[in-house]
Amino acid sequence: MSFGWQELSLLFLVVLLIFGAKRIPEIARSLGKATKEFKKAKDNIVKESEEMMDASEKLAEKDSKKDSDETDKSSKS
Repeated sequence: MSFGWQELSLLFLVVLLIFGAKRIPEIARSLGKATKEFKKAKDNIVKESEEMMDASEKLAEKDSKKDSDETDKSSKS
């Protein structure tokens, strides 16, 4: 769904009438801060999940190596 210039100008006019000219920069600033915080939180979640995946892969490799070493030792006996 795409907005044309007429719809956007009508929307801006309605926002201007509802909030007033003095509050619009304040609202835009707070929306910008909220967007920044949301992106920061999302990046932290992605980073933590990648770290957990790496740790679980290392643990799986370690367990796999341990199992293969035990198998080698039992076959030699």
